[in-house]
Amino acid sequence: MHTTNYFNTFIEVAEDCPAKEGEKPPMRGTKKSVANLQYEMLHDKPYQYTSDEVVFAIHATRKEIGEEGLEEAHQQFFSKGQPCFRASPLTKRYGWGVHSNEKGKVAIFGMETAEYQQLAEDEAIPKKKAMRNKRKK
Repeated sequence: MHTTNYFNTFIEVAEDCPAKEGEKPPMRGTKKSVANLQYEMLHDKPYQYTSDEVVFAIHATRKEIGEEGLEEAHQQFFSKGQPCFRASPLTKRYGWGVHSNEKGKVAIFGMETAEYQQLAEDEAIPKKKAMRNKRKK
């Protein structure tokens, strides 16, 4: 089984993130994007879910997997590697850092906040940069 979970780690926004602060992802059309769904799950519920729980819940929602098929779908989904929050539009485009605590539960922090700066400067917490939006030339 693969996992997207990190423990006691801070994922900083991408170097080429166009946002200057944490932005709520805008709705485009009627179907919610991955960014919308991640934001809704995490914004008002810090440290309630692990990365795996968020990633799978969004997959299940978008694929309209019913309650009866969840366990099998979960096994199949994590039988291969999945993108983690380093590849999330929240960290790449919308200016949110993601902190995983010692239990693997995640919270998002806008790059303009004191909490983001404190996590970014804390030498005891391992850091990962979100993936860039474009390749370096």
